[in-house]
Amino acid sequence: MSGAADFKGKKGITRLINALAYSRDGLHAAWRHEAAFREEILLAAVTIPLALLLAKSGVERALLIGSILLILLVEILNSALEAVVDKASPEMNELAKRAKDMGSAAVLLSLLNAAAIWLCVLWR
Repeated sequence: MSGAADFKGKKGITRLINALAYSRDGLHAAWRHEAAFREEILLAAVTIPLALLLAKSGVERALLIGSILLILLVEILNSALEAVVDKASPEMNELAKRAKDMGSAAVLLSLLNAAAIWLCVLWR
């Protein structure tokens, strides 16, 4: 069984509650330990209300808000990658550096993606 069937019955509800708790813990860890995540939350707190005000359609709202949420998502994945790399390879290692640099590049690309979307949607 997979998908929605996994959440049927008492065991499924317990799994759902556990999954939500793990997600809450992950967001809390990102907030507590990652300055970049806190800065991007501030960016989201400013831009998401702006998106609701400035967008002319639901599709524009979805693009503007989605691009900001993507930044947060990529930042969390980058932070998770960095934590695993630091645990697995605490000493300097070329592969560890490459992995961390690629995670950082992914965050940069998500920021550039958001900027491009905002420009395309708002420049009329």
